[in-house]
Amino acid sequence: MNQEQTPLLQAVTDLIETDPAYFKVPGHRLDKGLCPRWTDRVGTGIFAYDVTETPLTDDLHSPEGAIREAQRLLSALYGADQSFFLVNGSTCGNEAMILSAAFEGGRIMIARNAHKSAMMGLILSGAEPVYVMPEVAADWAVQGAVTPEAVRKGFEEYPDCRALFLVSPSYYGICSDLEAIAEICHAHDALLLVDEAHGGHVYFHDGLPMGALEAGADVCVQSMHKVTGALTQSAVLHIRHHGVREAALNRIAQDLQLVQSTSPSYLLMISLDCARYELAANGRQMMEKALRLAEYARERIGRIAGFSCMEGDRTDRTRLVISARGIGLTGYALEEMLLERYAVHTELSDHENVLAIVTYANEIRDMDRLIGACADISEKCGGQQALRAAVERNRYPAFPQIPQQVMTPRKAYFSEMKTIRWQEAAGQIAGQMIAPYPPGIPVVCPGERISQEVWDYIERFRTDGRHIHGAGHDGSLDWVKVILADGV
Repeated sequence: MNQEQTPLLQAVTDLIETDPAYFKVPGHRLDKGLCPRWTDRVGTGIFAYDVTETPLTDDLHSPEGAIREAQRLLSALYGADQSFFLVNGSTCGNEAMILSAAFEGGRIMIARNAHKSAMMGLILSGAEPVYVMPEVAADWAVQGAVTPEAVRKGFEEYPDCRALFLVSPSYYGICSDLEAIAEICHAHDALLLVDEAHGGHVYFHDGLPMGALEAGADVCVQSMHKVTGALTQSAVLHIRHHGVREAALNRIAQDLQLVQSTSPSYLLMISLDCARYELAANGRQMMEKALRLAEYARERIGRIAGFSCMEGDRTDRTRLVISARGIGLTGYALEEMLLERYAVHTELSDHENVLAIVTYANEIRDMDRLIGACADISEKCGGQQALRAAVERNRYPAFPQIPQQVMTPRKAYFSEMKTIRWQEAAGQIAGQMIAPYPPGIPVVCPGERISQEVWDYIERFRTDGRHIHGAGHDGSLDWVKVILADGV
């Protein structure tokens, strides 16, 4: 296919050039009715492209024209059999994958470091999750890859699992051996579903890990806005047929209609069309630049006293996982210093590390700002032995073991609940998800008994004032919903 085309961009341009008398939504009438306080700052040109379904611009939920052609170009670029634009982010793609793969009464294997959107999919589908634990990179205290051995053991114990859902690359850029895992899944007539939200770029350079589709995944979802030129909230879903559970794959288009807006943003979809074009034209050069910038920073930060960057064989090297524990700083403290003192914004922090995501759109001056800030922090904070000792004494607890699942997430979600003080929650059955954010990985899910180990783990985040999804409207976790009646 001719990847030089941008059919959706062209279709909306054609509409605009007719100078229409417009009586459809949205109400701002292309570029005329927006708040001047906004348009005086940013101009009006892009807003003319914020349109709706017309005979010229096609319909996301039943594409026959420009959107269909744009999605076919996307499939051809990634080697998929079918691709879909997503305007509700990777969240809706993850939900649709689970909805299609496993129904109420069925089982699905899920990596325990899955994003909270997987839990939303379980609540919608009613399937029973069987969890598989990823390995932990002990020196960095981050969850990493799911091993083929863990997957094989999971199928031996639960051979009726209809699919495996996992994350690769992880937020930190750690990848699982998807080739080996795909073989195991297909041998058990199960689908491999990959949340590849952070991996839409890995297909374009051999210095990056193998993409999920290349490795044998049946379905994957990519957040194109995370590392390419698409706008925030835009994502895609790809299907590749391997002769496994075709009926489930054929449901995905239907299930996407359940979880996607009926008023899809054309700005988001056009950004996907254009991001695909740019990757087709310049993908290797874009990734080459990102890798070069990341290696430049990794090598120099590694020479700063007290600082180090995570290394690994199966990792996305455009991700900089940076630790300053050698000078006694937690990742939280380092992120705060970088932001407040140097206006250096990093993606996330945990107790040990900060994560900086490097893309083709960064410049050498960005890397020098980061490197210089780390060097200055090292010089000002180095040698603080008492602080280092305090950090060791106050390390966050290890990742807790998977708590007992008393009922499925769906049954728990629709059960009668009561609200109790968080201090009384240990031993109760959770009626809600609790997930420190970022990265948004649930520590306890609806229907699971809150063990003392889980309570202790969450309590540390709570008392430190960390951001938690599942907390109250005021951001505190003083109260929690639990199941009213203990039992299945």
